[in-house]
Amino acid sequence: MAHKIALLGFGVVGQGLAEILLEKEMELAEKEGFAAKVVAVSDLLKGSLYHPDGLDIKRLLDVVQETGKLAGYPDQDGLVRGWNSFETIRQSNADTIVEMTYTDVKTGQPAIDHCRAAFESGKHVVMSNKGPVSLAYRELSELARRNGVRWCFEGTVMSGTPTLRMPLTTLAGNEIGEVRGILNGTTNYMLTKMEEGMSYYEALAEAQALGFAEADPTSDVEGYDAQYKLTILANIVMGMPIGRDEVEREGITHLTHADIAWAKENGKRWKLLAKAAKKDGKLIAKVGLEALPLTDPLASVQGAQNAITYACDLAGPITIIGAGAGKKETGFSILIDLLNISRNQL
Repeated sequence: MAHKIALLGFGVVGQGLAEILLEKEMELAEKEGFAAKVVAVSDLLKGSLYHPDGLDIKRLLDVVQETGKLAGYPDQDGLVRGWNSFETIRQSNADTIVEMTYTDVKTGQPAIDHCRAAFESGKHVVMSNKGPVSLAYRELSELARRNGVRWCFEGTVMSGTPTLRMPLTTLAGNEIGEVRGILNGTTNYMLTKMEEGMSYYEALAEAQALGFAEADPTSDVEGYDAQYKLTILANIVMGMPIGRDEVEREGITHLTHADIAWAKENGKRWKLLAKAAKKDGKLIAKVGLEALPLTDPLASVQGAQNAITYACDLAGPITIIGAGAGKKETGFSILIDLLNISRNQL
């Protein structure tokens, strides 16, 4: 039976997921026994559609890519237009709500309220928004549990790179005493360029031109983005209930060429490191610049890539490197969560 999904938000990530579902339809059916039916799309700017028997994914993509709106999707019996996000959550027949709206990371809204409405309606939620997980993990996970539904968010830390499910499953049985990671591609790209001789402002301008950095880069360069992601890792992977305001934070804006020259002379490389370590039953968590020796696996991670090292008591240090953002990569993170809900796994 097809897994019915409603998409809240149909921007880059939503369209990336739709393209994957279209491209991989036969392969997913044959290899995974998985079939997805998109029954609803609700986007604040593009409009909304619902049909209980499913929408045509190719037509959805064609219409949005041609016009930027959903209004051009052809009429048919049973098609409903104009529902807002909460009507889509509560009144659609979706099994899973895929939450991809623009969300304020400082408040987690509207995604937190979307989660509450979905769980209370008996629907699973998959999301790539880090705000709700870093702000309201305990409340929302308990609400999902009480309503017998799943809440999945693999893409919140490193997009399609499996930084959450992999340690929970493949590394099960290990005590993970420390997590160290490069969790922000924008700053890692900038640090790479600064080491090559660019100024901070030149590196920022190039990152913005390439789409790595926003017009307002504060969340990246001041370490907030990495702070939110480290909070998620601490709660999920390390089982330590910590609020994001408890994570010490600094960014890269104060790094000078003299600092970079010193690191080169001493066989080191600056990285914006997110680090959480257990000590005497407590968690010490910090985001800040650190000069790593070139022998450290994280020191070799250049450009916009992300990476993370788990310090395991049985397996030793395990490092995983991959993309931390991207249309297809984040779309894949949504897909793997949908597959695992279908499989009834973690």
